[in-house]
Amino acid sequence: MLDRIESDLLGGRLRPGDRLPPERELSTRLGVGRSSVREALRVLEVMGLIRTGTGSGPSSGAIVIATPTGGMAALLRLQVAARGFPIADVVATRLVLEEAVVRRLAQRADAETSPLHAVLDAMDDDTLTPDEFLALDAQFHLGLAEESGNTVVAATMAGLRTAIEDYVREGATGIADWTAVVRRLRAEHRGILAAIEAGEAEGAASLVHDHIAGYYADARVPRTAPQGGS
Repeated sequence: MLDRIESDLLGGRLRPGDRLPPERELSTRLGVGRSSVREALRVLEVMGLIRTGTGSGPSSGAIVIATPTGGMAALLRLQVAARGFPIADVVATRLVLEEAVVRRLAQRADAETSPLHAVLDAMDDDTLTPDEFLALDAQFHLGLAEESGNTVVAATMAGLRTAIEDYVREGATGIADWTAVVRRLRAEHRGILAAIEAGEAEGAASLVHDHIAGYYADARVPRTAPQGGS
């Protein structure tokens, strides 16, 4: 069934918003048991390709959706949890992608940065909890990726960050002077955005590298591969 859904998506026979046939019809059409159909639907939902609803009516059944980050995030989280992907490698990959993103944005005259300024303005609220601040931080970085126009990079970056978000949150609780770190992060975000708007591609790349690496150091997220194996 998974192969059939993939083929239909690639062939344009299925598009976001389309509803899949009921389980019984899929079972008959594909010549497989309903248990196999249910399992395939669960996999597709975890991958972020469909959303399922129970009961009857317009919201019931399985609907094709366009959220590629769901599957990417789930895959990366599982790989990190199983130590298939070392955290240090995830961090290194995120650095490479974010540097490429800000370079691209700085080279574009039509980059829309006003939504990013709105996120940074929201981050200036001194009453934010660490979790709330980090959620806005994630929104800012994902916004950079989405504005770059490359959906694969945006989905990958969202997945990379989600894969280690538990480490990031736990690390925040161990930072002695959270207020000072927040103050620094706010200034760094503004500096990155200013460099992008000024068209300073390499300057923006350097700033975003130091910004991410600096916070990971504060939060003690591993940034070097373990010696002698994972």
